[in-house]
Amino acid sequence: MDGTGDRGLCSGGDIRAMYNAILANEREVAMDFFRYEYQLNYYISRYPKPYVVLMDGIVVGGGIGVASHGSHRVVTERSLLAMPETSVGFIPDVGGTHLLGAAPGEIGTYMGLTGSRIGAADAILCGLADTMVRAEDLSRLALDLEECPNVMAMEQCLEGYAAQPPSGMTQIRHAWIDECFAASTVEEIMAALLGHPDAAAQACAEELMKMSPTSLKLTFKAVRDARVAGDLAVSLK
Repeated sequence: MDGTGDRGLCSGGDIRAMYNAILANEREVAMDFFRYEYQLNYYISRYPKPYVVLMDGIVVGGGIGVASHGSHRVVTERSLLAMPETSVGFIPDVGGTHLLGAAPGEIGTYMGLTGSRIGAADAILCGLADTMVRAEDLSRLALDLEECPNVMAMEQCLEGYAAQPPSGMTQIRHAWIDECFAASTVEEIMAALLGHPDAAAQACAEELMKMSPTSLKLTFKAVRDARVAGDLAVSLK
């Protein structure tokens, strides 16, 4: 699976369309959209055949849902992934909390609350992607994959194209992220960030202050609950 054009794979759901549907008292339009979207996310996670997705460029919100539940997830040096729902008064959906809950340490909590954009290295670290391939090689990769007779050959093909991604910002900030975002409430996280000596942690707190407080609290609970449940179906309900 690939995106059309060169901007990215998917920039997410049409928030304006959902907003207009609700204003027009057409709530079922919005409900049907999310119902079918979440079903698709689950089907992708259970699809019996290899599901190879080329996550070049922008992969945001709903884009994560159609990409990161797949079996073979490829990013490039141009990839830009995020779950930015807290900035629009929503929470990470499309099973995003399940993915974030499974991320190492507190990176998932950090990503869910801040909606931070990450590149290839961080996407692989967080479990949202598996392999980086240079953008210039994607066309040849796609053609070669079509010729693979079985899964083993396909995985060998992907390995042959794999490249080392540059270091990511989440990797650099890992220490204070794990320290501050391990707190038991959003308020405690904010206090820990504001009191941390690293200027990046303090700047993170200032960014969180711009988010919807209700979205932050619901996201925090959803990510922590997903971590305990460890079941995509539960996160999609």
